[in-house]
Amino acid sequence: MGGTMIAEVPNAWPVPPQDGYTVDDLLTLPDLPPHTELIDGSLVFVSPQRYFHSLVIDLLVGGLRRTAPPDLKAVREMTVMLDKRNGPEPDVSVIRAEAVTGGMQTHFLAADVQLAVEVSPDSEARDRSRKPLLYAQAGIPHFWLVEMGGADDRPVVHVFERSHVTQSYALTGIHHDRLKLSVPFDIDIDLGDIDNL
Repeated sequence: MGGTMIAEVPNAWPVPPQDGYTVDDLLTLPDLPPHTELIDGSLVFVSPQRYFHSLVIDLLVGGLRRTAPPDLKAVREMTVMLDKRNGPEPDVSVIRAEAVTGGMQTHFLAADVQLAVEVSPDSEARDRSRKPLLYAQAGIPHFWLVEMGGADDRPVVHVFERSHVTQSYALTGIHHDRLKLSVPFDIDIDLGDIDNL
């Protein structure tokens, strides 16, 4: 019958506190949509993801797990507590293995994260500007921004390393076909393998 379907919304959205939400709120508010992030005290709801986004996460998590030393683990889509008002959810993180407390764990501390990865274009503005700044300020040593490159939709990985002097990220390379790095550990990922997923 061609009628318009209207999604049901909760009777009342949570009213933000005057000073904004905290990470404690993010971790305890009931019924938040999956993958909700906290950026600058505001709850950020994730829009539907593109297939590219899912494939790139799978490719990177697989490659990082294959190459990571035993004291590090690659995880996907876990909240990272940066400070009281920021709890983003990187698409991929490499964390210290000893930070894993069990299967019910919902977040990691910034001090445990060696690498944060954001896959655009789904949240391009935040991924390119605000999140890298927050990650660098929190002391996360490595950051990758992955974008869709060219007509073939292959991933292009922009690799950044945090300067201890400026406490900001500096671009160290742009990788189109193969991601071969020596920091934060020896990494070798064929980006063309996305076609085999």
